[in-house]
Amino acid sequence: MLQRVSPPEHSQDNQAVVAGGIAADRLRSIIERVERLEEERKALSGDIKDIFAEARSAGFDVKVIRTIIRLRKQEPGELEAQETLLQIYRRALGM
Repeated sequence: MLQRVSPPEHSQDNQAVVAGGIAADRLRSIIERVERLEEERKALSGDIKDIFAEARSAGFDVKVIRTIIRLRKQEPGELEAQETLLQIYRRALGM
C-alpha cells in the first residue's frame, strides 16, 4: 500500500518531509527498521550455525536434529498423518 501525504502549503520543510507526495520520513523509518531486522536475522543465523557446529562436535547428527526441529513445528494431527503415510509408502516399497 502506497502512503501519500498532502504537502503543507508553501512550507520550507516541504522537500524534507514530502517528496513526490510520499512521506519521506515514514519511508526512511520503514527501510531502517527492515535493515535492522535483517542484521538481527544475520546475527541469529550465525548463532544457529555455531550451535549446529557444537552439536556436530558433540557427536550428534545435525541432519537428524534439523529434521526433529522441522517436525516439532508441525501440528500434531499433521505430523501423525505424515508419519502414517510414510509407513504406508515404506511398506509398499518393502522397506
